[in-house]
Amino acid sequence: MDRFRFLTTGESHGPMLGAVVEGVPAGLALTEDDLAVDLARRQRGYGRGARQAIEHDRARILSGVRHGRTLGSPILLEVDNRDWANWTRVMQVGPLSEAEAAELAALAEGGNKRAQPITRVRPGHADLAGSLKYGFNDVRNALERSSARETTARVAAGGVARAFLRELGMEVWSYTAEVGGVAVDPARATRPRDEADASPLRCPDPVAEEAMIAKIDEARSNGDTVGGVFEVVVHGAPIGLGSYVQWDRRLDAALAAAVMSINIVKGVEIGLGFEQTRRFGSQVHDVIGGRREDGTWVHRSNNAGGLTGGVTNGEPIVVRGAVKPISTLARPLPTADLVTGEPVEKAHYERSDISVVPAAGVIGEAMVMLTLARFVLEKTGGDSMIEVADNLRRARERMAAGVVPPTPGDGSGGHTSASDGGEAGSGGDD
Repeated sequence: MDRFRFLTTGESHGPMLGAVVEGVPAGLALTEDDLAVDLARRQRGYGRGARQAIEHDRARILSGVRHGRTLGSPILLEVDNRDWANWTRVMQVGPLSEAEAAELAALAEGGNKRAQPITRVRPGHADLAGSLKYGFNDVRNALERSSARETTARVAAGGVARAFLRELGMEVWSYTAEVGGVAVDPARATRPRDEADASPLRCPDPVAEEAMIAKIDEARSNGDTVGGVFEVVVHGAPIGLGSYVQWDRRLDAALAAAVMSINIVKGVEIGLGFEQTRRFGSQVHDVIGGRREDGTWVHRSNNAGGLTGGVTNGEPIVVRGAVKPISTLARPLPTADLVTGEPVEKAHYERSDISVVPAAGVIGEAMVMLTLARFVLEKTGGDSMIEVADNLRRARERMAAGVVPPTPGDGSGGHTSASDGGEAGSGGDD
């Protein structure tokens, strides 16, 4: 069983969204204010829709924390949906009485779009596949959970992982790398992190950002949407997270799956990603410059994105997510009716964003951090932060000290640390 895991719950227009985070060691400093920062970042960004003016997301910690410190027990998080007040009858949890059913039917007949069953499925959304899979005749039953609103709970859970990783010396950040084909120029990416994070698109290149905004405005004027690319960067990850010994222990594979699980992401790259296919090997592989006096191993480039053989190599981890254009269009595409199967002129439309690349980057951060937390605990073991930090410190020291030269025929492979005579800690791979 994984030492660290999380689950989310809730519907887009239900009373709340929730997350359970299990496996957080005891003694981690954690408050609701820690979680509020990323929840607010998720709601910002040029191109967002009206829902963000309604919701002011803040997570409540309902269990697993006492007096500002984690207890080692499951952490329960809850984020209220303020818009629930407008959907109480439509999204009612309990069975409808005859009077309540009549009220809902009257609202639908009177033109209330919330109360009307949805059958015109949206191209690009989970409407058709999800409704057919679960046997629904009203798309509302599928779209409420497949909605990107669910990612609010992921970001809340990611805040727990951020607090955990930060205490261990790891920092995770993202930025908007591309929108509508307009990409950041590294030579112009001069904004520092705080300034970039406060910009309209969370972009370090002000010139590119201006052109990106123009693309979003063009999409808005055409009743359309536009996608892009975000990049997540991790600093401070130690050498040795992940493993090459089985496919499901590779950290790069886990990160790719985690980022791909975001509703709107349709592609993931590690490091150079697909660009590696367009270059010769001599232009791709990161030359290893050796070990410094402080024990740090140096690579002359980081085209691998901090991961080789499914294992962290000490360089920054770089993960990119390809964000498709949002499926709900102000000028809907032609589609078909779920019930009749007949073509119809326009798909269903509810209020929608135009572009969500900056927000998707914050969600990408959350998924990367939640995945890293799991792999860190797999490496270190430990039930308290004191244990985890101590085990990670010793692992870092072993990496810095180097290895004992191999003796022919001893079968050790030269992996024993010179600093501790080969004695392993309570966690680790050796």
